[in-house]
Amino acid sequence: MKNIIITGASKGIGYATALEFAAQEHQVLAIARTKSKLVELEEKSGGIIKGVEADLTRQNDTLYIEEHFSKVDIVIHNAGYLVNKPFKDITEKELEASYRLNAMVPFMFTQQVLPYLNPDAHILMIGSVGGVTGTQKFPGLSAYSSSKAAMSCLAEVLQAEYAETGITFNSLALGAVQTEMLAAAFPGYQAPVTPASMAKYIVNFALSAPSVIRGKTTLVSRTNP
Repeated sequence: MKNIIITGASKGIGYATALEFAAQEHQVLAIARTKSKLVELEEKSGGIIKGVEADLTRQNDTLYIEEHFSKVDIVIHNAGYLVNKPFKDITEKELEASYRLNAMVPFMFTQQVLPYLNPDAHILMIGSVGGVTGTQKFPGLSAYSSSKAAMSCLAEVLQAEYAETGITFNSLALGAVQTEMLAAAFPGYQAPVTPASMAKYIVNFALSAPSVIRGKTTLVSRTNP
């Protein structure tokens, strides 16, 4: 049984991933800003999931980790922020919000969780195929895609820094999954992948990948979008 932390767990991929881990009887600390969804996760999992209402862009207190886990095995950096606007119209505030949640929070939260990590812990960034060099790009997503690119790079750099330890850092660059965020980015588009099916892949990867993959960005995409 593993101790798991998932950010952005109140909807979409994060919500489904929390439930999938719980279904396999792993303990989950689900972090999000929507309390009602966290309560829903706790009820659906029979208490295996513990919800923490927190705004990670403003909070640097890790007391809630200490209250639930003495050690952490897996951290899923899933929280994300989308701006879908022409490049010339994106404001400084919107750009800062994108980079704060998509890049700075994984950076700072990983620093904060380091003292709690087990020696063989796995830190997994949930990025985007749009944030990988050489893939297809789309108008309106300059802030989102570039901030997700930072997540992938962060995983690779941290693996280099912690190469002599047993800690693993990886990034998954996801393609289209039918979530609220996808609907906001591509109105009317129907993705062939559901959050539940992607969650099964993420859980399996989080549990098994460190034995064969370290410090890599893996594309997980049927379509883009």
